[in-house]
Amino acid sequence: MTENSTPPVVLVDGSSYLFRAYHALPPLTTSNNLPTGAIKGVTSMLRRLEQDYPGSKVVVVFDAKGKTFRHEMYEEYKANRPPMPEDLAVQIEPIHNIVKAMGLPLLIVPGVEADDVIGTLAHEATSKGIDVVVSTGDKDMAQLVSDHVTLINTMTETAMDRDGVSDKFGVAPEQIVDYLALVGDKVDNIPGVNKCGPKTAVKWLQTYENLSNLIEHSSEIKGKIGEYLREATDTLPLSRELATIRTDVELDFGLEDLTDRRQDDEALLGLFREYEFRNWIAELENADSKSPDTTDPAPVEKPEKRYSMVTDQGELDQWLERLKQAELFAFDTETTSLRYMDAEIVGLSFAIEPGEAVYVPLGHDYMGAPEQLDRDSVLGQFRPLLEDPTRKKVGQNLKYDKNVLANHGINLEGIAEDTMLESYVYNSVGSRHDMDTLAREYLNENTITYEAIAGKGAKQLSFNQIDLEQAAPYAAEDADITLRLHQTLSPKLKTTGRLEAVYREIDLPLVPVLSRMEQRGTLINASTLRQHSQELAERMSQLEEAAHEVAGEAFNLGSTKQLQAILYDKFGLRVIKKTPKGAPSTAEPVLQELAHEHELPRLIVEHRSLSKLKSTYTDTLPELIHHRTGRVHTSYHQAVTATGRLSSSEPNLQNIPIRTEEGRRIRQAFTAPEGRKLVAADYSQIELRIMAHLSGDKGLLNAFAHGEDIHRATAAEVFNVSLEEVSSDQRRSAKAINFGLIYGMSAFGLSRQLEVDRKTAQHYIDRYFERYPGVLTYMDNIRKQAHEDGFVETLFGRRLYLPDINARNKQMQQAAERTAINAPMQGTAADIIKRAMIEVDNWLRQEHPDDAIMTMQVHDELIIEVEESALDKVREGLIQRMSAAAELDVPLLVEAGVGDNWDQAH
Repeated sequence: MTENSTPPVVLVDGSSYLFRAYHALPPLTTSNNLPTGAIKGVTSMLRRLEQDYPGSKVVVVFDAKGKTFRHEMYEEYKANRPPMPEDLAVQIEPIHNIVKAMGLPLLIVPGVEADDVIGTLAHEATSKGIDVVVSTGDKDMAQLVSDHVTLINTMTETAMDRDGVSDKFGVAPEQIVDYLALVGDKVDNIPGVNKCGPKTAVKWLQTYENLSNLIEHSSEIKGKIGEYLREATDTLPLSRELATIRTDVELDFGLEDLTDRRQDDEALLGLFREYEFRNWIAELENADSKSPDTTDPAPVEKPEKRYSMVTDQGELDQWLERLKQAELFAFDTETTSLRYMDAEIVGLSFAIEPGEAVYVPLGHDYMGAPEQLDRDSVLGQFRPLLEDPTRKKVGQNLKYDKNVLANHGINLEGIAEDTMLESYVYNSVGSRHDMDTLAREYLNENTITYEAIAGKGAKQLSFNQIDLEQAAPYAAEDADITLRLHQTLSPKLKTTGRLEAVYREIDLPLVPVLSRMEQRGTLINASTLRQHSQELAERMSQLEEAAHEVAGEAFNLGSTKQLQAILYDKFGLRVIKKTPKGAPSTAEPVLQELAHEHELPRLIVEHRSLSKLKSTYTDTLPELIHHRTGRVHTSYHQAVTATGRLSSSEPNLQNIPIRTEEGRRIRQAFTAPEGRKLVAADYSQIELRIMAHLSGDKGLLNAFAHGEDIHRATAAEVFNVSLEEVSSDQRRSAKAINFGLIYGMSAFGLSRQLEVDRKTAQHYIDRYFERYPGVLTYMDNIRKQAHEDGFVETLFGRRLYLPDINARNKQMQQAAERTAINAPMQGTAADIIKRAMIEVDNWLRQEHPDDAIMTMQVHDELIIEVEESALDKVREGLIQRMSAAAELDVPLLVEAGVGDNWDQAH
């Protein structure tokens, strides 16, 4: 299941705000007479959006210069628009520069209007279950509004959902395009119907529902306005097409490619100074960031900074002695790489008291670098301290440091605190959890950025190449800030609900467990993957030959133009969608629909799917095999998802397909070494069991207590048949209902998933709640509690804050309510498997140190490598410990398989 707590994507119509800010604000200028009114207005709006939507991806879209595909459709499009005023034109580049310095993705797509880029990205987001907020002042955007898309106008502080569109225009969002076609637009030179104003257009659409019906019944419209309508019937389809915002633009990027960058405070400060925005200059210079902790508004006292560097053995001895005497010290490594398996230590930094920190350089090797202490010697001196579990250390993401030290033969122990996890447990959605962000949020400190000392892009230096005069303050600051963050965050955890226990008993003890799994890695059979790749290539070649045969000619399957010519010109297939330039689309959804009508689109779709599988998995996974270990080493992330689930990268284990034959073949390449087997243990329907426990519903509790197939039991209740009479289709529908409702699915969503009408879907939901009234009561109560408290909790006390739960915007509030229903279940499931991992790791190290080790965690599944001689004991003990990871009112069922590879064991 996907995370349902994803904050909305915010798509900003930069071009709309550019003109509105220019006309709304007074003609501001700098002392050098440079116009800045539009710059200030747009920047102010963007800053406001970042405050209003913490954690959201904010994407800014501007129109490109030149003509678009609409000019090809209608030469007179926008012909009446006057040229842009010169004093506005000179403000565009400064705005673009500020957007980039703020770290926001900036999109300008030639030949396509900003509206169409926004429409396409909005469609992509909603198709992935992500809500969208479009920030615009353009009325045309109302056509994009849906249950999952809302418009906001930051300049007027107004929002518009479906009801808002109806209130403002008198028609539904689905009718807006017809409304715009009828009314026309003098600015864009869209013809419309002569003398047809908004009231007339609304009256017609309320009577005839849509433009096609109206044209068909145009003879019924009396008077002069009826004559004008009939005169316009030939041009109205064109007007409608011109007014339609495209949602299928074939872009070279998707939402996942639009990653936010870190705000470049230095560049932003320079721009604010250039345009003389004094208040914003003061904010950046004073780092006057707002802390998410609104209950403690007291300013943070900043200690005097006393940073030093040690290159002398006598000074090192003094610091080493101080560290041995310290109750707790902050610790950080500087390295050659972010990849923990390849990173070598360049230096160490420590802090004992706030404001005082030291950097010990060990591996700076640039030309002319000063002499430094010998790395092996220093690490040898620090080894007893670092490996002593009684010497308490605090760090920021100490799992990375533990892995790097392991490369040098040091086993870091005594991980007493981790500021990344303290921040994450305290408020997972309040901010990012990197040190620079936390320093701004909690300490009002602007830290030295890595880019400031190392440069950017291809020319960026690795840390060993950085001059010590710059490296030492940067590294020492890391240790100092980490210590101060701990002193700030720790009291907050202790005084907030049960968060201290979540941190101490679940997240913090998991750090060494994950570190051991990462260092161990997983064995991948490269030859199996290469064979799979070869077979995929052969199958793709066969598909290509078959496509050429069906087409009656050879062509490039990757060429859009050639494919368009064959599908639409040669075979005359129906045009389902068009590209922005008016050409028939060859996008994936279009080809999938055409595949039901013709063999060639089916072959193209199959070829594309195999090509993606080959490039993403079978070709890539062998490249991730580490040269030193012969294994693949993923990175587990503890502070990414909102609900507490782990994520992973390089490779992303959570996304490896499981339901298709090709996906299972990829899992077959994850193997056990000779003499060992893989044991894969998975919680069965854990979130539904948690729902039964939390809701206390007697029907669900009874079904699980008797070991019934819960989907079959639900089908029997919803469709009013006996368990024996439940058909496979009914069970499939019940499964969709079971999982859909715990993810807050509406009748509309269920109807689309089951391919039934909305009324039928609502009937299923009503029947479900009649049979399981405890679930409905739970959902009503959790919504109410979320509105009152602003957060929900897991069974163990982990909190998920819901900043939009009382939002004025109805759509945002409903999304937060859906999250409130699901988060306690998804978060509790995450807590349970984390508790199981800690217990299983401890048990294996004590009782099976040489014959079993945990290697992977994927969703609700643990994978262990086991010596064949210990197989039965380990499998039995694994099931026992996973089942006992939580005490619920229903049994925690664990299924454990054994095999030579992951697919066999799953």
